[in-house]
Amino acid sequence: MNEIVHTHGLSKRYGEMLSVNNVDLLVKEGRIYGFLGPNGAGKSTTLKMLLDLVRPTNGEIDIFGKRFHRKNRIEILKNIGSLIESPSYYGHLTARENLRIFQIMLNVPDANIDEVLKIVRLDKQQTKKISAYSLGMKQRLGLASAILSFPKLLILDEPTNGLDPAGIQEIRELICSFPKQYGMSVIVSSHLLSEIDQMAEDVGVIANGKMLFQGSLSALHGMDNSKSLEEIFLELTGSEESL
Repeated sequence: MNEIVHTHGLSKRYGEMLSVNNVDLLVKEGRIYGFLGPNGAGKSTTLKMLLDLVRPTNGEIDIFGKRFHRKNRIEILKNIGSLIESPSYYGHLTARENLRIFQIMLNVPDANIDEVLKIVRLDKQQTKKISAYSLGMKQRLGLASAILSFPKLLILDEPTNGLDPAGIQEIRELICSFPKQYGMSVIVSSHLLSEIDQMAEDVGVIANGKMLFQGSLSALHGMDNSKSLEEIFLELTGSEESL
């Protein structure tokens, strides 16, 4: 199976603090990769480096089999969709009008707007102003903007944050549909173990900037069959934090 993302010794330092420490991230094509770790573990910083929003202090990034650098960044980034932190929109505009702005920026067909609105089930509410949207609807619109170009790679940072159980389930079902129905590879970060357990096929566990585990979700469960995923996670991150 092809690798769609592979980082080599990826690190980011802010002054004296090493936010990401020598991380080798390996994401396989056509799968959902769960990036798991407590708040402040380095997940968001790692994902921002993949999107060229943060410049690495050290290390290299390969995406789509190409070394990521300043000369090919636009070529690579046009095939990546992302939802990092809470999506921001023009509240006085409708969902369709907001997506139209992204559509012009991305230079994709008008028909893509209709298609993504149907995918996230907002087609019947596309003329409603965003200021009247619930948090769950705004999050679904965020997903719509992230997949507007039908990218090869989708990067989602805590996409269910702040949602109620029904909203979480809805977003989860949408994410799980992307690889098979649209051929997207997905990286989804979360500090919610249950969410990653229900979505991901592969998983990386990070704490204090260091990758503590990387492999299939079944391999993570198999580290100790007598323990729950939560117990395994706490042992992994606890052992790191005590160093």
